[in-house]
Amino acid sequence: MADDVFVVVGLGNPGPGYAGNRHNVGQMVLDELAARMGATFRKHKTPNQVAEGRPVPGGPKLVLAKPASFMNTSGGPVSSVLGFYGLDARSLIVVHDELDLPFDAVKLKGNGGHGGHNGLRDIIKATGTNEFARVRIGIGRPPGRQDPADYVLRDFSPTERKVLANLVADGADAVEAITDLGLLAAQQRIHAPS
Repeated sequence: MADDVFVVVGLGNPGPGYAGNRHNVGQMVLDELAARMGATFRKHKTPNQVAEGRPVPGGPKLVLAKPASFMNTSGGPVSSVLGFYGLDARSLIVVHDELDLPFDAVKLKGNGGHGGHNGLRDIIKATGTNEFARVRIGIGRPPGRQDPADYVLRDFSPTERKVLANLVADGADAVEAITDLGLLAAQQRIHAPS
């Protein structure tokens, strides 16, 4: 395993119709990381769009991967890109939307279950492990009795969009903290009260 290479997967659904959905905030974070590195997403030999680069010269290499499948079938593309680079789940960081966190919150997690998130469920099934880092981007719970499945497939509200760029930047900062400092130190930095 190459210690200085991380596969960072941004979960979402493919196609422009889904691009602004809450469910696609993981891919928005990857767009921010790619912009910071001056990298461009391209079709890959695996079923992913991939961009590669280093956030800082001499620092860890990031392989940014957007599965070319729908959220619920993310596991195959994730497993495929790990295999392509000869890496295992210890080098994996998954960036995803999180209903159980308030909007505009970012939390890091090192393992655990899927919490009802179908993208995570499929990745755990395909990789055979739940031992991988997650960057959880809070999207909050739906208002009233709105179905969560409907809520995640809607675009962010106008009010949310006013701070969305900051949330996406915070998510990108969290990924960089994991790759620079390791998960535990990154959690201490990101979770510290401000």
